[in-house]
Amino acid sequence: MLLLFFLLAIGYGMRVNLSVGIVAMTDKTENTSSKTYDWQDQSVILSSFFWGYVLPQIVAGQVSKAYGPRWFLLGTMAICSLFTILIPFMADLGSWGVMICRVVQGFSQGFFFPCIHTMLSKWAPLPERSRLGTFVFAGGPFGTVISMPVTGWISGSSWGWPFAFYLYGILGFLWTFAFIFLGSNSPATHKKIAAEEKFYIEGTLGVKVDSTKKISTPWKSISVSLPVWAILITHCAQNWGFWTLLTEMPTYMKNVLDFDIKSNGVLSACPYFTMWIMSFIFSGFTDYIINRECVSIGTGRKIANSIGLYIPAIALFLLAFFGHGTDTTGMVISLLIIAVGSNAAHMCGYQVNHIDLSPTHAGTLMGITNGFSNVFSLLGPLLVHYVVTDKHDVDQWKIVFLTAAVIYLFGNTFYVLCGSGNIQPWDTCDPYEGNEDIESVPEKEESIKTKL
Repeated sequence: MLLLFFLLAIGYGMRVNLSVGIVAMTDKTENTSSKTYDWQDQSVILSSFFWGYVLPQIVAGQVSKAYGPRWFLLGTMAICSLFTILIPFMADLGSWGVMICRVVQGFSQGFFFPCIHTMLSKWAPLPERSRLGTFVFAGGPFGTVISMPVTGWISGSSWGWPFAFYLYGILGFLWTFAFIFLGSNSPATHKKIAAEEKFYIEGTLGVKVDSTKKISTPWKSISVSLPVWAILITHCAQNWGFWTLLTEMPTYMKNVLDFDIKSNGVLSACPYFTMWIMSFIFSGFTDYIINRECVSIGTGRKIANSIGLYIPAIALFLLAFFGHGTDTTGMVISLLIIAVGSNAAHMCGYQVNHIDLSPTHAGTLMGITNGFSNVFSLLGPLLVHYVVTDKHDVDQWKIVFLTAAVIYLFGNTFYVLCGSGNIQPWDTCDPYEGNEDIESVPEKEESIKTKL
């Protein structure tokens, strides 16, 4: 699980370092040590990552289920690392050169979440699903927390902004090297796993997780499943709000709040540091109320998701109307921290709900919802490009925040009304097949540390 955590930490670092780096790449006052470029299509450049990201999602879920996710994660991380290093060189060709690198990065990272979901469906014991899933997904905000201030500091130093891309490319290759020796598709194929741990994981999952039987994907049943649509709708809402803030916050802080590049990177990271910390609190709370049978799995997911989307919506409404400028900087930063920090709860809401509905097809479901929802990750920054024609205009930014708030509200309301935590009939896998001894699983699961 630690390797998957660092996969997302490094991957998100690669995603977001351009959000800070582009400030130095296009503003001579913020950068005196490296080349600068006169690009007017910055929001388009930032959104280009998602042009590639949406393409492989469904295929990634299918191939990871059929052949195992290990080699796909290795290959795509290596490609992503290479094109991260190439960004400073391609920038000399123009903004389209950077866009090419970002599209390839996006395509490579499009395999990450479907493959991770396939791994979690085989590695995460049911009583620990929220905690382990959230631990892995917390790699995203952790990587963001590190990447933004580090990129800001490097961009303002004598090293210059290119070194930020070299650094993350090298980290990606180091992760690839580690995963070659330590990664495994499932407990059944892990060479060093203890027999007791393997029995515990497979037993609590209640499925034969390493069966060689080929199971067809029930596309028709999935397409008409209301709980799947509930995940899809809330996933779209989450991605619109999350990526609008993540990609555009440094630009907003520079032009509206008047922060320099170093302060910008640090303050842009503060909300995501809060998100990282809160993710562990929310996951422990969600597992507690589910394992103690205070609520059903479905209700637990809906409570977490409501915290994760309704509170950010309220914070963004307040941010839109509160007023902007240097005299309100403290309140604006506080509202951004509340919006992003509370959003951490979605990690133990819809984001692990795919596995609840269908352990067999979890990777495919994640590919479907992640693929379609990331169209909204692309549309959010594009809205900024067309609406915010004057980056100093507070009223134009108000439209951006209000749009994200309304989408958050709609997405979670649909999820609350239509979501579920039950295994669906079309899962096609007998939940007790091959687990006649499931009742003998050790009760003290806390004593066994789940490793990957």
